[in-house]
Amino acid sequence: MKLVIYPAVDAARLAHIREAAGAMQVVNAADETAALAAIVDADAFFGKLTRELLARARQLKWVQSPTASLEHYLFPELIEHSCILSNMRGLFSDVIADHVLGFVICFSRHFHTYVRRQLDRHWEAVGGEAGRSDFLTGPGVASSIDRAHRHLADCTLGVVGAGAIGSEVGRRARAFGMKILAVDPAVTSIPGVCDVWSMEQLAELLGASDFVVIAAPHTPDTEKMFRRERFKQMRRSAFLINVGRGAIVDLADLTQALASGLIAGAGLDVFETEPLPAGHALWGMPNVIITPHVAGTSPRIAERHTEVLLENIRRFAAGRPPATTVDKRRWY
Repeated sequence: MKLVIYPAVDAARLAHIREAAGAMQVVNAADETAALAAIVDADAFFGKLTRELLARARQLKWVQSPTASLEHYLFPELIEHSCILSNMRGLFSDVIADHVLGFVICFSRHFHTYVRRQLDRHWEAVGGEAGRSDFLTGPGVASSIDRAHRHLADCTLGVVGAGAIGSEVGRRARAFGMKILAVDPAVTSIPGVCDVWSMEQLAELLGASDFVVIAAPHTPDTEKMFRRERFKQMRRSAFLINVGRGAIVDLADLTQALASGLIAGAGLDVFETEPLPAGHALWGMPNVIITPHVAGTSPRIAERHTEVLLENIRRFAAGRPPATTVDKRRWY
């Protein structure tokens, strides 16, 4: 058997790959010409597969994508090809879930507002008056300050996409005492967290949630899933958090929903247009927290990437399917 790698990897990573491959031949293609020549009789491929490379392949059985998302990797000929495709899912689940809960805590405790006020050296509680320190109006009576700060154990978090990332979001939110709802086209439960509804119940989830988290991949079914009609199904007091893909949310409709008060706010790590243009209205909205597509960043990702690759190579060499096989037609 033969594995082709293109673009070429460094010597240290190549040594690990060859060890995992065992008796399988490994070709570390230095350029496209070398890759085109090597893939003719290759059984497996890792890296950036092009139409030209796939057209040359005569016995390709497995392709390993270097990414978790596949919207920029797939093309019609690859979808129709008989080869198995696997991705890098699972690398970012805990990291992105941490990012989501960061958004949730910021909004529930108004940290995004207090940081701005700190920069202005301005002492004022959200929901109260400047200089006020007597937060309680009397025994058993909630002040406007109290009501402005959310008690997470009284809140419901709705997860759109209950895969690896969505499941981790649910587990972390459950630790705060939150009620968890989730929808997914394939998953039926997040063990120990909640049952997962079908996508037909998305409107019900939106209407019941204080925080709505998009953790779905970009697929033909999810593109522009969130437009004005979806925002109208949410509570006016609810926050949208998107760590899935920017293409899932119509940027213009989201901006209008935020500006008009249709929803309370948004925590956004991904956008339909990236980078978000400097002149875009979202930058100036006090009810929006923007991070520049960094929810999945961590010093652990590189080593995890290698671990997934090596495990899948071992499995293929042993005649077993890769652990992260995807449905090419569904893009995940």
